[in-house]
This record gives sequence, C-alpha cells and structure tokens, in this order.
Amino acid sequence: MGVEPVTSRRRSRTPSLTASLQRRLVVLGLDVPLLIVAIILVVFGLLMVYSASTDYSLLIYGEPNKIFVRQLQVLCIAILAAGALFFMDYHFFRKLVLPGMAVTIILLVLVLFISDERHGAVRTIWAGSIQPSELAKLMVVIYLSVWLYSKKDQLRDIGFGLIPLGGILGILGGLIILQPDLSAVLTIFFVGGIMFFLAGGDLKQIAILILLAVIFGFIIVIFSDTGRQRFGSFLPGFFDPLAAPYHVQRSLEAFYKGGWFGVGIGNADTKFTGLPVPPTDSIFAVIGEETGFFGSVFVVGMYVILLWRGLAIARRAPDELGALLAAGLSFWIAVEAFINMAVMVNLLPFAGNALPFISAGGSNLLVSLAAIGVLLNISRLASRVKGEDVHVFGSTVDLRWRDRRRRVSRAGRLPDAGRNRG
Repeated sequence: MGVEPVTSRRRSRTPSLTASLQRRLVVLGLDVPLLIVAIILVVFGLLMVYSASTDYSLLIYGEPNKIFVRQLQVLCIAILAAGALFFMDYHFFRKLVLPGMAVTIILLVLVLFISDERHGAVRTIWAGSIQPSELAKLMVVIYLSVWLYSKKDQLRDIGFGLIPLGGILGILGGLIILQPDLSAVLTIFFVGGIMFFLAGGDLKQIAILILLAVIFGFIIVIFSDTGRQRFGSFLPGFFDPLAAPYHVQRSLEAFYKGGWFGVGIGNADTKFTGLPVPPTDSIFAVIGEETGFFGSVFVVGMYVILLWRGLAIARRAPDELGALLAAGLSFWIAVEAFINMAVMVNLLPFAGNALPFISAGGSNLLVSLAAIGVLLNISRLASRVKGEDVHVFGSTVDLRWRDRRRRVSRAGRLPDAGRNRG
C-alpha cells in the first residue's frame, strides 16, 4: 500500500538522469554530434588497426600486436592533449603561434638531416614514429588563423595578403616536398587557399593563388621523380583499372571482394596477400573489404558530419579568429580524409597520407584529436559568450556575405565578444 513499484521508480529516474546529462553538456558547451563522431571514428579506427596490422606488424617488428599497442599508447596521450586544448582559451594561441611555427620549421629541417628513410621517403625524426609534416598541417591552420585575423583589414592589399601568404605556404611546402610528402603539400595549399577566401581575401588574389598552385604542381610533376612517376601511372589507370599501379589494383580488388556488406571484420585476405601497408595508407581498402559498400559509405558519412559540425561551430564562434580556426581545422581533416579515400579508388594520384583517426600512426592521431580539442574549445567559449543553450543541430556556416564583408553571420551575436581577449 502506497509503495511505488521498483520499475516505476526506475522509469521516473531515467528522464531526470538524461535531462541532468544534457544540462551538464550544455554547461560545458560540448558540441555533442562532433564528440560522438570523433569517438566513433577513433573506436572504429582501433578495431580496423587491430584487424589490418597483425600480419604486417609481425613481418616488420616481429610482434603481431606492436602497431596496435603503440596506437593505444598514443591515443592516451592524444586524449590528454585534446582535453587540455578543450579547456585552454584558443585566444592564447596568439602568444604561442610564432614559437610553435619556429619549432615546426626546425623539425622539418631536422628531418632532412636525419634522413630516416622509410618506404622511399624521409618523413620522420625518430624510429619512424615522429612525423613533423603532420604537425605542420595543424600549425599552418593555427598560424594562418592568427595571421589572417590580425591582417583582416589589409588582405585586399597584395603586399599584405597574397605575397606573405605565398611566403608562409611556400616555406612549409618547400621543406615538405623535399621529403617528399606530396599529399601534405597539397593539403596545406588547399586549406591555406580556403582560409584566405573565408577571411575575405580578394577574389583576384585567390585566382592568382590557384594559378600559382597549379604551376607549382606542374613543376613538381615535371621535375620530381616521385611526382612524375605517380602522375604518369595515375592517368592510364584512371581510364583502365588494369593499367593502374599495383597499389591501386590491390585496393580495387579489396573493394570488389567486399561487395555490399563485406566479408566481416578480421576476415579480409587482401591484407595478407600483398596489399601495401594495410594499417596506414591502405586501411580504407581493408574497411571496404571487411565492411563492404555500406561500411565504406558509413565512414564517408562520418567525415561529412564532422565537416558539418566544424562549420557549425565556426558560425557560432565568438569572433573571426575562432571562426577561421574552426573552419580551417574542419576543412583540413575533411580534405585529408577525401584524399586518402579517393586515392584508394583511383580518383587521385597516389598520395600516401593517413586516414584521420583511423590509420595507424601516432603523429596523425595526435594532431587530429588536438584539432577536435580546439573545435570543442571554440564551441565551449561560444556558448559561454552567448549565455544561452548551445544549438547543436541545424547550423550552417557563412563566413562571407555577398557584399564580401568579413564577419560571421548568426542571430544574437555580441558584436565585440572575445575581440579583446588574449
């Protein structure tokens, strides 16, 4: 009599727990979809690295779980780094960007002197595990965000806009092309151009930048053995898969075997029969074989959602520095993922870059999760400035109005919020 059933008490408690969790997430300013996508990609990546690396790890290191264990170790460090960046005000980057860029350039130069050659390239400085070109991708987004934000009223002057931008990208691209790492150079130039456009750069200067990038790419193809070889093998394979490079042929074979639903996690055989570097460059091919067409589309969808949420955060950012950071980081990860996946199906010449969050490789995982930490940091500060609930659905980015004024459009924005920080 008068005693509430246990099941009734549990049901009444569940909504309150859910509401409490939602309130805590709002207080923290977390962009929930972005966080969920990042967790899914990382967990799925661990599963695929374990599946793709056992035979390769045994062959290279003599231990079947060496690559997987290393990935777990780096993941712990990366989570701590992302957590620290989440709680650190991104305006502090304005004080750290010059030392950070100097360290990045020193490391890129150091790579050339150490000459730790692996798979025909010199990209690491210690036992194949520290790759400065990955750090360069993150630093170029941060540096350009700070630089474009500080020069936003002078970007239409070619002396303050295009020439300095070309110098920044040229120094980093030149050092990276010597390794060679063609995909990193392509990513840096592409993301740099997008950020210059979003910051309000003159369209004529952007056209000049695109032209210079095309000329630079042509020079790489003509005078670089690596570039000439990869582009020369790409064109025949684009029209006839049987004429594609060996790497692409094995990747297409993996996708063909996977069919619609895949052969099951761990059951792929292409990774055992000659698919080059299955846990890193070719991991998307392993995904295609083991999870099939639908699994591959799911992975593509995760990156599309990540880009959407990053641009939504850019739209809500307290100031243009946060907007440029969020947009630049989001485009960088999306471009990186697109290049890796497009190469596996022979839509682009072979690049040799990692699939963010999924490929084995500590440097890429560390900088990718660092980017997520910065994005969540911008989201947190945006919710604090607004003093209202964080709307995590239905946002779009509009960093440039049709009248080409450089500002971020959103309802209820505090005009000068965050501009005097740091």
